[in-house]
Amino acid sequence: MVAPEPRYSPKRWLALAVTLLAVLMDMVDATVINVALPSLREDLHASSTQLEWSVAGYTLAFAAGMIAGGRLGDRYGRRLIFMVGLAAFTVTSALAGLADGPDMLIATRVLQGASAALMVPQVLAMVQVEFPKAEQPKAMSMYGMTFALGGLGGPLLGGVLLDADLFGEGWRPIFYVNVPIGLLGLLGAWLLARESRREGAPGADPTGTLIVTAGLVALLYPLVEGRTLDWPWWTVVLMLLCPVILFLFHRYEQGVVRRGRAPLIDPDLFRFRGAVGGLLVAVVFFGGTAYTLVLTVHLQTGIGYSPLHTALSMIPFTVGVGAGSGFAPQLMVLGRRLVAAGSLVMAVGMTVVLLTIDRYGSGLHSWQLIPGLVISGFGMAMVAGTLVNIVLAKVPREHSGPASSLVNTTIQVGVAAGVALIGTVYFGQLEDGHSPVRSAEVGLWVVVGLYVLSAAVAFVLPAGRVEPIDETAEEATAEVRVDAAGPGDSGVATPAARPSVRQP
Repeated sequence: MVAPEPRYSPKRWLALAVTLLAVLMDMVDATVINVALPSLREDLHASSTQLEWSVAGYTLAFAAGMIAGGRLGDRYGRRLIFMVGLAAFTVTSALAGLADGPDMLIATRVLQGASAALMVPQVLAMVQVEFPKAEQPKAMSMYGMTFALGGLGGPLLGGVLLDADLFGEGWRPIFYVNVPIGLLGLLGAWLLARESRREGAPGADPTGTLIVTAGLVALLYPLVEGRTLDWPWWTVVLMLLCPVILFLFHRYEQGVVRRGRAPLIDPDLFRFRGAVGGLLVAVVFFGGTAYTLVLTVHLQTGIGYSPLHTALSMIPFTVGVGAGSGFAPQLMVLGRRLVAAGSLVMAVGMTVVLLTIDRYGSGLHSWQLIPGLVISGFGMAMVAGTLVNIVLAKVPREHSGPASSLVNTTIQVGVAAGVALIGTVYFGQLEDGHSPVRSAEVGLWVVVGLYVLSAAVAFVLPAGRVEPIDETAEEATAEVRVDAAGPGDSGVATPAARPSVRQP
């Protein structure tokens, strides 16, 4: 008689390490390109708008596909979709490294983002399926540390590889490095991870995904291309069409619900002030994170720092985030006041940075940026580490999963929109003949304005204290099947809980 397979795989920690490797790859690729922008501009003769698309295209594709990617994993198998996404990410990384022009680079970056949207949402689901309740906090902590490591390691890795100029390949190794890591991850996932899916899970709603993507492109394309094209009339029309397309998407999703099917985004969410406020804050606040584009380009082209020197100069921000993350969760009871305060702290930090640039000009030293960047990091921790939980505390429990997914997706939309807006302002100043210092200051004043606006928008969130979420009350209601995978593991486990914030 064959002994029953264990409910939880004895290989679960090794499987987690493999999946977190893929998350790390995504985080590195989302950030590494900022340090490489001057090199890309010189080697590929890329325009400023093409540089913006190489950054924003990745984030936009990730945002547009993230919810659909999670649903595909629920329905067809999380390990399967994870491996498909990882394989596609590996191939598109190699193609990005082989790019012979900016258009090919942009296309491969978009495909990279879409691939990441397939693999990253599966990781939290697999944690919830494969780990008992007592082990999940440790696994989630490792997940969170992976984001922190990726946010710090991406620019540093880019700086090291660019300075090393391996085999005379310049910027290309920042993408080639994903190929051996991706192959190793695929082998590890095949051998160590188990398959799981949710019974009766809905499909990916491709029509809804296409409509919402069209709405986002209608906004971002004119923002990026308008300045280069001298703002023809159709760019204005496209931006005005964006809210119309998003309204049509909302009506389409209402029709999906009436037909008894599962919508991509639950239209009922927009009846709750907490969800609407969270979306507005996410777009405005995370739009300001495009300050990294201004600083990394300015430090290299305006002052003459090397890529590695530039990456090292940005570390104080990460230090501030780490320090702020230690106390931000304890302040979550303040609710929207914490979000407003964190936004204002970010505004103060960025103001200190731009005043420092103004004072020291081309003689700026890295240590002079430390105060402003550390203050900004504190502000980021106050908002990024608590926004999703504050929103979830203000919507009914049955809507917590969709609300979390929607806010996380909107964060990525905010990042892409910020790159489009702030990049347009900054590069526009440079191309109009303004000095590098003046151009950086103008771009950073826009960043400060976004954070002040975010503080005001925070008061759209419902008032009142936010009590810690009772995790024990969030019991699974859906049934999950865990199939045999690779070396014959199988079992039954709980479905995925809500996703957490993917830091920009």
